[in-house]
Amino acid sequence: MKKFKVAPILLSLTLLLFSLQSFAEENQQELPLITGIQIKGLKRIEEGAVKNRISIKLGEVISREKISEDIKSIYKMDYFEDVKVDIEPFEGGVKVIYTVKEKPTIVKVSFEGNKEYNEDKLKEIVTITAGAIADVTLINDNALKLKAFYESEGYYFAKIVPVLKRKNDEEVELTYVIEENNRVKIKAIKFVGNKALSASKIKKAMSTSERKFYSFITGSGFYKKYEMLQDLEKIKNLYYDNGFLKVSVGEPKIEFSEDKKWMTLTIPISEGPQYKVSSVKITGYKDQKEEAELKKLIKLKPGEIFSKSTMRKDIESITSFYSDKGHALVSVSPDIMPNEEKLTANVIYNIQPGNKFTIGRINISGNTKTVDKVIRREVRVDEGEEYSASKIQKSKKRLEDLQYFETVDINQKPDPDKKIVDLDVNVKEKETGFLTLGGGYSSIDNVIGMADITQTNLFGKGYILTLRGELGGQSNYSTLIFRDPWFLDKPLLFGVSAYRDNREYENYTRNALGLAITFGKRYGEDWSTSITYDIERSHVTDIDDDADSIIEDMEGNLITSSITFDVTNDTRDSIIDTTTGRKHSLSVTMAGLGGNTAFWKSLLDFGWYLPVFEESTLHLRGRLGMSAMMFDKKYPLYQRFYVGGPDTIRGLDYGEAGPKDSDDDPIGAKKMMVFNVEYLFPLVSEMKLKGLVFVDTGKGWNNGILKLGESEDADIKYTSGVGIRWISPFGPVKIDYGVNLNKKKGESGSKIEFGFGSFF
Repeated sequence: MKKFKVAPILLSLTLLLFSLQSFAEENQQELPLITGIQIKGLKRIEEGAVKNRISIKLGEVISREKISEDIKSIYKMDYFEDVKVDIEPFEGGVKVIYTVKEKPTIVKVSFEGNKEYNEDKLKEIVTITAGAIADVTLINDNALKLKAFYESEGYYFAKIVPVLKRKNDEEVELTYVIEENNRVKIKAIKFVGNKALSASKIKKAMSTSERKFYSFITGSGFYKKYEMLQDLEKIKNLYYDNGFLKVSVGEPKIEFSEDKKWMTLTIPISEGPQYKVSSVKITGYKDQKEEAELKKLIKLKPGEIFSKSTMRKDIESITSFYSDKGHALVSVSPDIMPNEEKLTANVIYNIQPGNKFTIGRINISGNTKTVDKVIRREVRVDEGEEYSASKIQKSKKRLEDLQYFETVDINQKPDPDKKIVDLDVNVKEKETGFLTLGGGYSSIDNVIGMADITQTNLFGKGYILTLRGELGGQSNYSTLIFRDPWFLDKPLLFGVSAYRDNREYENYTRNALGLAITFGKRYGEDWSTSITYDIERSHVTDIDDDADSIIEDMEGNLITSSITFDVTNDTRDSIIDTTTGRKHSLSVTMAGLGGNTAFWKSLLDFGWYLPVFEESTLHLRGRLGMSAMMFDKKYPLYQRFYVGGPDTIRGLDYGEAGPKDSDDDPIGAKKMMVFNVEYLFPLVSEMKLKGLVFVDTGKGWNNGILKLGESEDADIKYTSGVGIRWISPFGPVKIDYGVNLNKKKGESGSKIEFGFGSFF
């Protein structure tokens, strides 16, 4: 294409030179003035667009150099196949005439030879469409995009050839002729020169991976050039984290199998020596007190192997230290000075705190449905307040957690002269109304069907309205819930719910109707309290003739009027896929304010998530429940603690670790104690699939204080097992297999539990 352009330019310049010389010889005078400029040949392009590219002006002396540059400038518009210049006498001077020939228009874009992907899919890849100008650069760029797409899908040998078919002088049809060839998968990734780090450890740091049995889900196992370039940097960073400051990682060598369906990648590595940290120093701090605070933040220590990631975390900690004290433009630059003889490195953190800033204007944009105050109340900084980067980041997370928006961007606009930072909070809204239809299996209810209609941002004011129904083999449940998380525009929760719950227990059937009203309040970021009033009417039927008296006493209508107090501390990083943090709660229920039942019930629940190694987590949980009857009224069995089953002690039947009636059926406990230990580890990170091993222990009992070994009723149950956690596209899925470690006669030996919904 370059050759195609050069010829007309040279011809035009030659003709121009000849014309100028001829004109000067004929008139025996100096070069004339330009008295006219004309553009010819335009059909679709505006004349003004071309004139903006022309440098010559009326009234100035004609210049061969300027006209030459004008021709090149017009060509760079990529609209024209040819540009010519003519000069003719005009009104005592000369008229410069630019004659252009426009490139044709593409009237059709099609594909030929594609078998694996239909035309609609390929049109999503290319940016060129009918109506575009037939620009060779744009056409070839889109051919490269198609090539990159096919390579990312494993078609490494795919060939893309653009073909133009001219219909007339002004119109062409564009066809991308595709030869897909074999789909090439990665059979093996090898390394040459790695001695300090194993191949498995290096592979773990890479995004590119070998083809596995589950790759059809994750789309992995194919060579992607741009991804490999990133992986080479990841390998370098892995070595930097292990003290190899002189590491060199080469381009991968690719070898193909004979049938061209598999490839082997070999990556050369030159590790070099390993360096340790000899000293860590700080410059730029204000005083000794500030220096002492900074030193507490630094994790890179003398005598340890140098780690780039640790150094990066130190920089982040120092930056956060200053940015949370109003320094919006803090800069921390590290100097690494290796000593090649001693194989050590001196590290210096150079700090430039800059001036202190305050928050200026907070501007909200992008919200078409959500009212401004719903967004503004989640922003953790106020106008005029001292600048804080961590509060701004927390504001972004809180807005994202609302699940009202596809994207949340908080752009910071510092003004060094005024020492303020304006915040532009830009959101892109998404649908907040959901209709969910689903199903699953529970070891308690067998097959479960579920329908849920939820609006999480009712009227754009952040109200939550939910209508839910569940139908199982042993139960059916329906509820209508309304919640306002900012009642009266304060961090107060108001909620009201009405529900119907019908369930078949082992020895009776219960049909219940209830209404609950909740008020709550948040304290800071992690604490919350609530109080709930619940009024419920239950109708108990289908009691066996030979049932125990404790069951017979429940027959008929039971009215429960209760108040529940709850306090919660929750610092988890995620509700579904938790890796760190804690959740502690204490709830106390008092029933007997009217009705014919009266009892008190409390539950203390402690949970910790502790990161272990790189991607695994240790989950520790303990629960202690206590309750008792009051006022000589009834304490319904369905209000008691049922210990055993997927949510308490896995591997046992529901309620099996608690009191039972004369038919050996569970009747619930007044007291309970449960402890759980889980170790979760990644199985397939790309699929968000985790494995776990667990140990559960606990017991439910009725009388007195639990004293181990005093009676059969006080026996503690122990189970252990393995499980799977999968955050699937349709919701969390869990599978557990538990074994009863101290099985008694008549008890379950083991159980498989399958659940759909929130995790344990």
